Amino acid sequence: MSRTQPIQVAHHTISPDARPFVIAEMSGNHNQSLDRALEIVDAVADTGAQAIKLQTYTPDTITFNGGSEEFYIRDDKSLWADKNLYKLYQDAYTPWEWHKPIFEHARKRGLIPFSSPFDTTAVDFLESLDVPLYKIASFENTDHILLKKVARTGKPVIMSTGVASVADLEESVRVLRENGCTELVLLKCTSTYPATPESTNLLTIPHMSTLFDVSVGLSDHTMGIGAAVAAVALGAVVLEKHVTLRRADGGVDSAFSLEPDELKALVIETERAKLALGHVSYTLTPKECKSLQFKRSLYVVRDMKAGESFTPDTVRSIRPANGLHTRYYDDILGKTATQDIAAGTALSWGMIE
Repeated sequence: MSRTQPIQVAHHTISPDARPFVIAEMSGNHNQSLDRALEIVDAVADTGAQAIKLQTYTPDTITFNGGSEEFYIRDDKSLWADKNLYKLYQDAYTPWEWHKPIFEHARKRGLIPFSSPFDTTAVDFLESLDVPLYKIASFENTDHILLKKVARTGKPVIMSTGVASVADLEESVRVLRENGCTELVLLKCTSTYPATPESTNLLTIPHMSTLFDVSVGLSDHTMGIGAAVAAVALGAVVLEKHVTLRRADGGVDSAFSLEPDELKALVIETERAKLALGHVSYTLTPKECKSLQFKRSLYVVRDMKAGESFTPDTVRSIRPANGLHTRYYDDILGKTATQDIAAGTALSWGMIE
């Protein structure tokens, strides 16, 4: 039995036959304001996205408050260059006491709220909030302790595949499945912030689906919505994008986050892309059948007398399609008219000698 069967999450279905399941990642874009977090929930709900996701950790559950060099980001090209990890996560984390009001408000607005846990205590906490599914972040996709804990909840799992080799992913998928995960979606992910289109390699999506026998989506850190639309054309069933109210407001992830109007465009255009895929078909649609009359055919375009020869000056291929098919044009040239024919008459066999 294929493991790409539909996955029911609350009132939405994740499936190749359903519209894309769009996840808005709030991350730290609340900028440490619960009011702003709730405003983001409202903005996401208005876009038509299906879900909103948080990240559940504290600085102490994700790193160590160390001052040595290994606890700093030393990459001049990073958005967080020279940041201490502990301090970065202090600025970015979502207080756990905010989760319940955010989740409740999201549900009232018709969204599915859930989260990425970053350690086992976060899983226990999220279970107390009755989350319907879990997301494994790229940097945690080889943490077998966390994978086992999440899998044993028996709930669907969406796992990003950034910074992981094929061997890593094979092992992690096996750990999840051996510990009770029966509903799994993998997300193609390039873990750079922002990611470039050139580094996104969307053609991996159908390959990954076949390789691991799972449905696949995209965790997208590129700017804009082009990659997401293309991903749907390649079979992506889940799309995840970071969101903020206004990039100008700043925040740890604001630089590569979508604003609400952009997220709305993503929802609309990816649904259009999904609908446009359809199936292999060379059959005319009913509306196309109505347009058949506007194709070309052979018409007399100059008044002709009986006995006069048909020439390129008297017969042309024009719209509409009420005359003889153009395939007979060469056969007709040089033959004579059996009757007087007025210009603008659709040519028929009875008019030809």
